[in-house]
Amino acid sequence: MKIIISHSSMIPIYEQIIDQIKTLIRNGSLKVNDPLPSVRALAKDLRVSALTVKKAYDNLEEDCFIKTVHGKGSYIRSIDKAILSEEAQKEAEKEMEKVILKCRMLGLKNEEIKDLFMIIWEEQC
Repeated sequence: MKIIISHSSMIPIYEQIIDQIKTLIRNGSLKVNDPLPSVRALAKDLRVSALTVKKAYDNLEEDCFIKTVHGKGSYIRSIDKAILSEEAQKEAEKEMEKVILKCRMLGLKNEEIKDLFMIIWEEQC
């Protein structure tokens, strides 16, 4: 499992870990019942505190992406496709909000933003 964190990012390290594990699950790199590295092993690998990794794993478990069996480790859970789709939509929505805010800061009006979106959309299709 390849996770790369950025210490200079404004995104907290535990959130970077969460986002990357969710992405690995979504793209099929991590499958149901695949084991995750232990908290200590991943912390050592990433050179971060074990508490940071623990917080990421706790959040992933709370969001039903992983299950932890005490004494055995953490594993990828069976995830409903609807949950994965909802997570992807949330992530896309966050990114779109950032872009819209940036466009507004640049002084673009709603119609101009829509026009730009449609131009880019058509280029991608």
